[in-house]
Amino acid sequence: YLTNEGYQVVKCYSGAEATEAIRREGERMDLAVLDIMLPDGNGLAFCEKIRPATSAPVLFLTALDEKSEIIEGLVAGGNDYITKPYDVDEFVARVNAQLRLARMNRRDAEQAEALSRGPLSLDTVALRAFLDGKDMRLTAREFSVLLFLLRNEGRILSADEIYEGVWKQPMSGNAGALWKCISRLKNKLAVSDEISLMSFRKEGYMLEVMEK
Repeated sequence: YLTNEGYQVVKCYSGAEATEAIRREGERMDLAVLDIMLPDGNGLAFCEKIRPATSAPVLFLTALDEKSEIIEGLVAGGNDYITKPYDVDEFVARVNAQLRLARMNRRDAEQAEALSRGPLSLDTVALRAFLDGKDMRLTAREFSVLLFLLRNEGRILSADEIYEGVWKQPMSGNAGALWKCISRLKNKLAVSDEISLMSFRKEGYMLEVMEK
């Protein structure tokens, strides 16, 4: 179906094959469609493993349809989740939507180029963040959340506001994905006494930079 839409498709039948394809294709890969039940492993773990290597959207396509499994897929770094059996037209539409969103994010990043505050510097073209000159080694999602917080520095942002600003869709009960991302960012920012990522119960989150 995707080939008929004009896309070039690389088919992989195991996590090992997909790992090699990602290594080979590199930046040419625009999107991954991933099952959870792989013949040689778990798709959730695979998604977490490849996240540092690619910022391409990941669309889970799986027979597992429990709400907890859907949330786990999004927390692992997935951008969308479709359960089997599925409507082909909806599948193609969701692929197109994720690719369109990725293009919009790249355009926004290219326009912003770089953003620095105190010891924190974000390269919005390479999607890399540096703290005191050291690469923070963020995933694409962590980078997007940090960028959104930095652009709204000093303002308390609700979880819904952050999720909609970064994921570009309503949170709809997927707070776990944002919470896990915020938690990882807090740990990575904790090495600096000039930056605080604060949580306010029932209100949201705020990033504050104290420049010396």
